[in-house]
Amino acid sequence: MNLDILKAVAAAIVAPQKGVLAADESSPTIKKRFDSIKVESTEENRRRYRELLFTAPGIEKYIGGVILFDETLRQAARDGTPFAALLSSRGIVPGIKVDKGAKALALCPGDKIAEGLDGLRDRLAEYKQLGAKFAKWRAVIEIDERDVPSAFGIRANAHALARYAALCQEIDLVPIVEPEVLMDGAHGLERCEVVTARVLEAVFSELDAHGVVFDGMLLKPNMVIPGKKCPQQASVQQVAEATIRCLRRYVPAAVPGIVFLSGGQSAEDATDHLNAMNALGPQPWQVSFSYGRALQAPVLAAWKGQEANVAAAQKELLKRSRLNGLARDGQYARAMEQAA
Repeated sequence: MNLDILKAVAAAIVAPQKGVLAADESSPTIKKRFDSIKVESTEENRRRYRELLFTAPGIEKYIGGVILFDETLRQAARDGTPFAALLSSRGIVPGIKVDKGAKALALCPGDKIAEGLDGLRDRLAEYKQLGAKFAKWRAVIEIDERDVPSAFGIRANAHALARYAALCQEIDLVPIVEPEVLMDGAHGLERCEVVTARVLEAVFSELDAHGVVFDGMLLKPNMVIPGKKCPQQASVQQVAEATIRCLRRYVPAAVPGIVFLSGGQSAEDATDHLNAMNALGPQPWQVSFSYGRALQAPVLAAWKGQEANVAAAQKELLKRSRLNGLARDGQYARAMEQAA
């Protein structure tokens, strides 16, 4: 393990005003996205769409890294340049999603566990050869008002995340550790904070036990937010304060950056929450973003699969990237007021 390499890559991903574009949708997930705009999910259409994203003018000012799917890492732009090389040439760090999706955890009703540890060492070596400089593993934590997640479900997912992270650092790939407490359901803000705290405490305990160096990793957590079905939704300020409070208690200061997932929030809500957290003042770590839908939803709506719409779609990506770059400094709200 070369800690200097890990620290340099992590720092580049969360450099000032920068965050992560999550373009790692699996084939079934990207099909759903394409269905919404009535575009067939063929390999070529997926390649065209990803090229649109990766060649958007100006995004390198706000996008420090891009998470790719296995298929995408093996694809190239129309001129033959591999996507990983294309991103690197723009100063954007290419990465790769390596878990194989969440399945039901045996004998633990309601809990899930991500698969993909078998053969991961060899897959990571191949991905590194293909140009990846970081990786991401997502643990899915279901939540209800009382019994889910179980203590064992949390521990099992924390253990898997730590094993994955250690394998990444072994060959100088920065691990993005993603324990996502889902925002589905009717749970309130307080319940989400309690579960998120238990998850983070378990994750960092396991990471430490496995020898993972906190300086050479990034954390991709959920925000502390009520479930979508909760009748009592929280204000932007309440979400920001609860989230930062929870993270300050359980995330070591040595971690270079926190790149939040949007978790099904609208593009505007995800940016509002990020802005409010950064407006609370300096934190021990960079407070940034790793958004998929919150960056891409306006892009897909503008593109509609039509070549004539590529420029307009790229402008939408630059716009959302710039606004989240402003939110990294707590300047998003002010910019919106001035534009109004």
